[in-house]
Amino acid sequence: MKIAIAVGGPASGRRRDWQDAVTYVTEAESLGVHTAWSAEAWGMDAVAPLGFLAARTSSIMLGSGIMQISARAPSMTAMTALTLAAISGDRFALGLGASGPQVVEGLHGVPFAKPVSRMRETIAIVRKAFAGEPLAFEGEHFVLPRPGGEGKALRLAQPANPNIPIYLATLSPRSLELTGELADGWLGTSFTPEHAESFFAHIARGAERVGRSLADLDLQVGGTVAFGADVDRALRTRKQGLAFTLGAMGSARNNFYNAAFRRGGYEDVAVESQRLWLDGRREEAVDRIPDEMVLQTSMLGDEGAVRERIRAYASAGVTTLMLQPAGKTLSDRLDTLAHAIDLVKAVNREGPRRTGSPQEGPLAPS
Repeated sequence: MKIAIAVGGPASGRRRDWQDAVTYVTEAESLGVHTAWSAEAWGMDAVAPLGFLAARTSSIMLGSGIMQISARAPSMTAMTALTLAAISGDRFALGLGASGPQVVEGLHGVPFAKPVSRMRETIAIVRKAFAGEPLAFEGEHFVLPRPGGEGKALRLAQPANPNIPIYLATLSPRSLELTGELADGWLGTSFTPEHAESFFAHIARGAERVGRSLADLDLQVGGTVAFGADVDRALRTRKQGLAFTLGAMGSARNNFYNAAFRRGGYEDVAVESQRLWLDGRREEAVDRIPDEMVLQTSMLGDEGAVRERIRAYASAGVTTLMLQPAGKTLSDRLDTLAHAIDLVKAVNREGPRRTGSPQEGPLAPS
């Protein structure tokens, strides 16, 4: 397994956080981390941090994890991706996601309807741009050039770069199938190795439609990692995060994270915690999260326990492990990250131990 980290997210952008994020990524690069993803929700955008990090790093891959497709026209997404690839020396990966109705309709003011077909059309236009083709397209959501106007199909002035990888952050069965069909990799959440098939089976089905297999995709997912004294605090913090995900990351009708956990063996917990959260009983929603759910979505405990959880991700078929190291300070987080990286390397040396995942082939080296 390779190793990835992330910066940004819903709470990002607070004063003085940014310098710590830069130090975190540059130190992670020196530790051998393969990819750093820049998150985008309603805090910092995904793009600007990557431009800065490209100038401060030399080998780590930099990815948008993710750009929200409703926040940008597909042509602008392509222009941005080509620019980031150029200034980073082809160290950029384009991560895309549909987000959810609360953000798309509340923050961006556009309809959320039909996110799967909107994603399909976005990828088609972006790949045209990457290939250096004129942007002529006629779809349900996008028509280029605009009919009846004075526009014409333009080719971007930047040199073609068809090798920029595209990753999709997807959760619903249909969007997971789209990932298998069109993407180079998957950015996963709401995942437990024990129920990997609730995700991977759909990705594999989409891949098979176009003559590919699950092994053709980089499957990136992971969770919080904490050792020793940090475990009790991480357990409570993670319960709070899971309750927020189940109750607030979407509407009562459309919460794709909640639905993914229901498919992954936590039907009762997901339904009840969401109900309590939406009723304003947030502490009760947190208390409804069982320890088992936290432990299955994280890597917590002594060295042996964390190693076993890393092995579980590897055995499930995860090819890049996303580590979210816990710690009170930046130095603590980096120490945790370094310790976890050593354990990932140890698991890699053991070789694959598959547990029913449809993915085949050896683990990628660290």
